[in-house]
Amino acid sequence: MRVTRTLRATVGAALTGALLITASGTASADQTRKDLWPLEAFGAQQLWKEATGKGVTVAVLDSGFRETHQDMKGQFLPGPAFGKAAEAEAAKNLQEGETDVREHGTAMASIVAAHGHGPGGSEGVKGLAPGAKILPVPVYGKSGQATRWAVDHGADVLSMSYGGMEGGDQCDSINYALSKGVVVVASVGNDAATDKQYPVGCPGVIGVGAVDQYGESADFNNYNSDTDLLAPGVKIPVADGKSDTGYRNSQGSSQATAYVSAAAALLKEKYPDLTPGQIANRLVKTAGLPKDKQGLKLPDSHYGYGFIQPGPALRKAIPAGSKEGPLPMPKGKASSQLNAGAQDADPPMGGKETLNRALLYGGIGVSALVVIGAVAAIVLASRRRKNAGAQNWG
Repeated sequence: MRVTRTLRATVGAALTGALLITASGTASADQTRKDLWPLEAFGAQQLWKEATGKGVTVAVLDSGFRETHQDMKGQFLPGPAFGKAAEAEAAKNLQEGETDVREHGTAMASIVAAHGHGPGGSEGVKGLAPGAKILPVPVYGKSGQATRWAVDHGADVLSMSYGGMEGGDQCDSINYALSKGVVVVASVGNDAATDKQYPVGCPGVIGVGAVDQYGESADFNNYNSDTDLLAPGVKIPVADGKSDTGYRNSQGSSQATAYVSAAAALLKEKYPDLTPGQIANRLVKTAGLPKDKQGLKLPDSHYGYGFIQPGPALRKAIPAGSKEGPLPMPKGKASSQLNAGAQDADPPMGGKETLNRALLYGGIGVSALVVIGAVAAIVLASRRRKNAGAQNWG
């Protein structure tokens, strides 16, 4: 039976329940907004009285972007000169079911910072951090370059809804981002496997998996020591990059990553002096678990430290703590800059290893879930054999 009460993020409450959708829906003007259950679960209207992400730039590193979508107009900053070439290259490698390379990137950007449309922005998709700006960075084949470009052009948060086994120079560029105080968030992937991937495997990255309306870790999540937090990633309405008025339901660790990136933007607005590790610390210290998972030893490979609760993360009195926070930061120059004179007061989130694999996007559509299991494993194995070294988008 479906539980109908909604988790509200309130100060001082013992928030141990799951993320739940209300039976009565919202007062929105269209079905898309009514179905946007994460905003109701997070108590977004109350959150926005404290922070909307204003003044914060979230760089979305993705496949491409439809910057003219009606729910996203005015939210995009100028992208890199290499962006169009990256989009064109990605378009040559569209996977089955894709028709526009801008689908995925537009969807992720809308989760972060869409403002909706219609009277008072009451229709369509609204992001968790609607006051933030999006720095659109097409990343195909240029992960390290894209990361450095985003950092050098004002990014406060990097949202990376992609992953693969090839490390390349990704960890070096992420080390650079962390040294500049940029929060880095990446998806764990959707293979329902223990495989390590990158960029989530790089030290200092907040690794994110998907959670459903009941607070349960999604079956498709990859699970290993890189899972730090969960966020909504099942049945998520998003702006569709195929047209300026299109929408679709989607799910995957990609969508969850965008929600954590948006939560980080809210925290960056309210606590601009916190380091990436200290931002992660607030998210970890206020994370929740469903009641039947209360006894887990954390971090857990499926749940990490639990699902994000932006309200408590914004409001609770939490000491800033170590500059590294609970993140295993990179060694060398960036690490020394972040940890100057600080003690590591929190346990590490787990080791991050370097492996090699083709770039595989973290988000999957609703229809793709039908093939999860044996068929998905066969298809994935076939792709790995056939396309070793190629870059794939999902």
